[in-house]
Amino acid sequence: MEKITVPQSTNGINTGLSSLSGWGMFWLIVMTIASFILFQDGINELFEAWSLPEYSHGPLIPLLSALLFLRQLKTVPVITGPLPDRKPGVILFAFSLCLAIAGKLIQIGDIVAYAMILWVGAILLISFGWQRGRNFWPPVLHLIYMLPLPVGLYYGVSTYLQGVSSELGVYFLRFLQVPVFLQGNIIDLGVYKLHVAEACSGLRYLFPILSFSYIFAVLYRGPTWHKAVLLLAAAPIAVFMNSARIALAGLVVNTYGMEYVEGISHFFEGWVIFVACILLLFALAWLMLFLRRDKMGLVEALDLDTSGLLQQAARIRHIQPSGALIGCTILAMIVAILWSAIPTRDTTIPIVRDPFALFPTRIGDWQSGPARVLDPTVAQILAADDYYSAELQRPGDLQQVDLFMAWYADQNQGGVHSPEVCLPGGGWEIAQLEQIDAPVAGDQAFTLNKAIIQQGQTRMLVYYWFEQQGQRTASGFWAKLQLLKGKIINGRNDSALIRLITPIESTENDAMAQAKARLDAATRDILSELPRFSPGLPSTKAFDTTPLSR
Repeated sequence: MEKITVPQSTNGINTGLSSLSGWGMFWLIVMTIASFILFQDGINELFEAWSLPEYSHGPLIPLLSALLFLRQLKTVPVITGPLPDRKPGVILFAFSLCLAIAGKLIQIGDIVAYAMILWVGAILLISFGWQRGRNFWPPVLHLIYMLPLPVGLYYGVSTYLQGVSSELGVYFLRFLQVPVFLQGNIIDLGVYKLHVAEACSGLRYLFPILSFSYIFAVLYRGPTWHKAVLLLAAAPIAVFMNSARIALAGLVVNTYGMEYVEGISHFFEGWVIFVACILLLFALAWLMLFLRRDKMGLVEALDLDTSGLLQQAARIRHIQPSGALIGCTILAMIVAILWSAIPTRDTTIPIVRDPFALFPTRIGDWQSGPARVLDPTVAQILAADDYYSAELQRPGDLQQVDLFMAWYADQNQGGVHSPEVCLPGGGWEIAQLEQIDAPVAGDQAFTLNKAIIQQGQTRMLVYYWFEQQGQRTASGFWAKLQLLKGKIINGRNDSALIRLITPIESTENDAMAQAKARLDAATRDILSELPRFSPGLPSTKAFDTTPLSR
């Protein structure tokens, strides 16, 4: 970082700051500690995501970003004077703290993690000023690759890539003269059937390949459009290699039988596919060299000079205090102390509601079966204060509707578990996920999530939505915003999840229409009963004086 000399002045302000600081590293360390107290939720979220195969590359991203920064820092001389343009960094720093607090209040760790990236950018702007600091956007932007995708976006991308990989895999098999039929994500080879599961979507290759291609494009010495091609080529390359793996598995099954495919699939997972994708990326860069007028080799086209990085890292010891650095440090300390001082509420506000044990056994045309008790392990993970699980049946319909409802009095201790996470954990594959209008109109209109899940050749249609103090929504994020609003306005922190599942009897279109009609009817009938068990806000402001707690 730059060396900042604080000039003496007759007003004594800068002199006072300099005398208070002693060593600029002290203020930077204190700022970091105070800020990371607020970022703890985001850090926990990152470590949890990095334990998954799709994000196992995450711990490498900060290290690679640091290398990109040090490499770029070699082009920036040591600055020996005051910088007048630190204000954007101060503003961004304050905004990052506000975003972290908002994420902690609504308990979305991803938002806190996003705030950490803004915080890093703010530190660079404070240290180097706007004119120089903004040029360090490549290493800061690269940090995005360490973040997990929002759950809804993850499954949307995964579902799309599964379909693409299945279609390309079948195309390759037909090219190899293997008779095959594709039904959804099931590759039918006649005697054998291959299910293209979520793990076969290619996401576990795509994320690290995207990160590598980003670094590759930054280091590439060439026209901007060359860099763009190298960056954008990562996704097609990952999908292509994943489809080739699926085709190879189909070829092995068709030739040798199902017992051989597991070993082949595991062998070609992970680093084998990753290395193959990297080699294809290098091959693409090599081919693009022929489009350049100045002839050079691939090694020359890549800026791989790593000399002097340790010397650049040592420049941090030269940092000296500025008003912006000290001011932001004090701000971070005040916010961290205030956050830590907010008392944790031991009990939630009493909410008048009926327990699910009183849920009626007859709802419209539907007859409810006996309430089921969850497995103790499942119930412990669910951690709901009240839940209801039963099957609904109506006369003349052979198929049932599985109804599940969970209510949480206080989401500070965990909160609603979205089916987007729980269903795959139970062995179900989400083949399709979208938001649709609920089958009601007028004041009751809202959106809900419609999903098709499958396990082998068994398919189910799922409806689910969130009940947030009288507000119904398909969006978990919007539900969290309603939670924040409820905390601030009335002190309430309760929420509920409603989920209905029914079988799709076959792959015919009329089977899907019948399943949808069944869930539509069940949804309409249970809505009239829900306010008793998941109440909305009272007409009076009985809770307006309740203090906010975390």
